[in-house]
Amino acid sequence: MNPLFSPPLYKQRYQFVVDFVQNYKPKKVVDLGCAHCDLLRKLKFHRGIELLVGVDIDSAVIRQNMYTLDPFPSEYLKPSDQPLTVQLYQGSVTEKELRIKGFDLVTCIELIGHLPLAEVERFSNVLFGYMFPTAVIVSTPNADFNPLLPGCSGFRHIDHKFEWTKVEFHNWALEVCRLYGYMVEFSGVGKAPCNEDWNESIGFCSQIAVFHKDSSRSDAYMRRENMEDSSAYKLLYNVVYPSLCDSNIFQRTLVNEVLYWAEHLKRKWLEASGEEGTGLHASDITKCPGDYQEPGVAEVGQEPYLQGGAVCIPLVRVLSFPSIHTLCGSMQRLQEALQSDSRVKLTDDAVAVVLAIGEDEEADIDEEWEDPACAETLQSAVDCMEDWDAEL
Repeated sequence: MNPLFSPPLYKQRYQFVVDFVQNYKPKKVVDLGCAHCDLLRKLKFHRGIELLVGVDIDSAVIRQNMYTLDPFPSEYLKPSDQPLTVQLYQGSVTEKELRIKGFDLVTCIELIGHLPLAEVERFSNVLFGYMFPTAVIVSTPNADFNPLLPGCSGFRHIDHKFEWTKVEFHNWALEVCRLYGYMVEFSGVGKAPCNEDWNESIGFCSQIAVFHKDSSRSDAYMRRENMEDSSAYKLLYNVVYPSLCDSNIFQRTLVNEVLYWAEHLKRKWLEASGEEGTGLHASDITKCPGDYQEPGVAEVGQEPYLQGGAVCIPLVRVLSFPSIHTLCGSMQRLQEALQSDSRVKLTDDAVAVVLAIGEDEEADIDEEWEDPACAETLQSAVDCMEDWDAEL
């Protein structure tokens, strides 16, 4: 928009919020005046956030942009460890809403100047007195900076009702702290050092106030206040992102990983057996980069073997892959998860995955591959694994 700033000023404001989130790691965040949901799309990638909410009075702009917050297909294939719910509400920021009360962080990016000046006091009361978040970030244009902007002869936006000078903004923020029990730090984004008329006293193009609860005063304020709860907002969008906290998603993800790597080991084993026609050791099977090697487990217990015309892939070997070990962490948990899933066939002693050999995979495999004593060896390896798990 303005050649004075690189990157553009709106990106610098969003980055200011992102940096705050990375440092303070709030779990519940609401963006008041979310408009096109640009900031929300950035914040959804910070998975320390468990509840991400946007509020705007314009339902049309929410409906036009809300589906840009849908999970990507890849997020169903690789679910996050942490839960995330994204909600969008249509409502006025001067109205009380119980569902966004007590959040860790509230952002008001270039919002306050769109309110009639007479409603600012009510907005402050709802935000700091009722919603009572742990932290608040408010950004607004700095009217002192406007003469330095080429072509700016009035307010910066056609819908702005007012624009505060640096002193006016500071006075409002300090009064909020006095009334509602907060502390404030002043910052901003957008300097124009190339302009000889600019100096430090003018301040930033977008001035920012970061409020934090003053616990020694805010609790006393809340005890004095008795504001009735209300539900004035309309929920327009609600999506729960896939995560491993969901037992069904965890089960599906684990089984998919097990079947993928078991098939990988089977294919390598069949390729090698077809080429050599003799018995192979587990070390002969090509390992994928980053394979996790379980301490204390003998490799002899990791050898695939034939049983009833199918290939059996020992769970000890399957658990050695990092993605599976991260999901399960122990042989016992892996066995329990697989035994309860019809998509996976295990040996009777539940120490190996049984994979059928397709017609295109059949080869002249030496009969010595089918070793009745292999189950005993595998059970010994599993016992070693259980002992190792118990020591952690």
